[in-house]
Amino acid sequence: MAIHRARIAPSLWFDDEAEEAARFYVRIFPNSRVLRITRYGKEGHDLHGRPEGSVMTVDFELDGMPFTALNGGNLFTFNEAISLQVICDTQAEVDHYWDRLSSGGDETALGCGWLKDRCGVSWQILPRGLNELIGDPTCAASQRAMWAMLRMTKLDLEDLRRAYDRAHDISDMREPLHHAEQSRS
Repeated sequence: MAIHRARIAPSLWFDDEAEEAARFYVRIFPNSRVLRITRYGKEGHDLHGRPEGSVMTVDFELDGMPFTALNGGNLFTFNEAISLQVICDTQAEVDHYWDRLSSGGDETALGCGWLKDRCGVSWQILPRGLNELIGDPTCAASQRAMWAMLRMTKLDLEDLRRAYDRAHDISDMREPLHHAEQSRS
């Protein structure tokens, strides 16, 4: 089966979990599917050391975006230097993606909308419009929203908007927002 390849597509290097990871992700995102699984053959065994017939690559789509997962061994691991952003239109979407992707993940790698899933991949679960709320360093409202965001684990759009709309100065915000405290526990 011929697969249309995008000019630029992420390739994720796993030790031996490429198929498991791809299937985990396609269950979370709509419009997602595993497209093709390729397997190691006899050729190159002296270099790659992988058993013949074991999964080499998995081509898959997440919400229509192409990805490849590779079982390449434990030479490389994921870190937070690269993350995948999920832009959400509603708080229900933020909750959906956060809850599913963070389940079984690294609980020490959570904060400001970032999480690390059970496969070691870092994600940012962000409400649409976040940059408009926090992006102006000269605007007090923007700085209040930034202050609130930096205290959250999972982002809460309502709390961010409430912080943005507050009438008092950022220096008056000594106590964290209610949700920010709850999301840390």
